[in-house]
Amino acid sequence: MGGKSFAATLLFLGCISVSSVDADSLSAPLNVTIKTLEGNSAVVTWDILEGDPVIGFAITQQKKDVRMMRFIQEVNTTTRSCALWDLEADTEYIVHVQSISMSGTSPPSDPVLFRTPKESEKLASKSPDEVTMKEVGQAAQLRAGELIIIVVVLIMWAGVIALFCRQYDIIKDNEPNNNKDKAKNSSECSTPEHPTGGLLRSKV
Repeated sequence: MGGKSFAATLLFLGCISVSSVDADSLSAPLNVTIKTLEGNSAVVTWDILEGDPVIGFAITQQKKDVRMMRFIQEVNTTTRSCALWDLEADTEYIVHVQSISMSGTSPPSDPVLFRTPKESEKLASKSPDEVTMKEVGQAAQLRAGELIIIVVVLIMWAGVIALFCRQYDIIKDNEPNNNKDKAKNSSECSTPEHPTGGLLRSKV
């Protein structure tokens, strides 16, 4: 019984040893670089040795002098870059990259230290002629809103003008009838009739 337990222990240790050797044979990523550095985001890129059976990567990201870390892992991919989001402006970060194979992970790469720019530096580095896609979208929305307002105002003015013209035509059509009524009334007032049917005559 003791011999079987000892053999099982040796087999277990042997499996751990083989797995460790396979994982250690995977080289750490090289040329780890930070690109597209902005106030709240960055892109980390790296290279691997040719022939390494890499199926993914793992990235550890942490603020300098802070123990809390963010761990990013992705498998079944051949990409050699990863975006880092939700960074704080004017803050130092440390990044390590590891390769992942079927047998385990590689040793971590050399640490890369970088600092995100300040918001003021980001705005200063932006040329006056540079327009981001977000700003283009906002400008397009503003122009669309202005056009809608202009169209609504023009439609309202057209309605007011049409109503005015209609009222003017009605008033103009009623003017001849009013003139006839006035003429009839004046003629009746200028020639009053006698109750007996004769015209009134003045005595000399």
